[in-house]
Amino acid sequence: MTDVAQLTQLIEPEVTRLGFELVRVQFGGGENTLQVMAEDPATGQLTLDQCAEISRVLSDRLDEADPIESEYRLEVSSPGIDRPLTRAKDWTNWAGHDAKLQVRGGGQGQKRFTGIVRGTEGDEAMLEVGGEVRRFPLADIQGAKLVLTDKLIDATRPLSAEGAEEIEEEE
Repeated sequence: MTDVAQLTQLIEPEVTRLGFELVRVQFGGGENTLQVMAEDPATGQLTLDQCAEISRVLSDRLDEADPIESEYRLEVSSPGIDRPLTRAKDWTNWAGHDAKLQVRGGGQGQKRFTGIVRGTEGDEAMLEVGGEVRRFPLADIQGAKLVLTDKLIDATRPLSAEGAEEIEEEE
């Protein structure tokens, strides 16, 4: 079985060296896909050219280190609008937006939640669920992602598109 933590240690310095931030590394699926999700810190997204640049560098590095025993497919992508919340800073940056959350745990009780992101405190993510702010240890979060809403679309609209709308309104 491939160790995602080990892959992350190999991938993150390369992504950082290129001036980007690593959002998530996942491995698996029926096609043995290594998914690398990154963002440009200036925009929170990646262009197709930036994805290709990361892919070329990682492909060379992964060929050199050979950390995956079987054949696999490398996929580099941007987080997209309904991005995953994988880091503490994601919970802070996207406060006020709707999110879905799934927590680990073998015990009884609810494991899936939907609510409004309220940031972090210490090593806990905060999600307002039904008017009550609930705290979840970041280490216990199995998966979390933003929910696509009009508010989120407005918040992630590229500056160039906003500028174009302003120009159209002035004409």
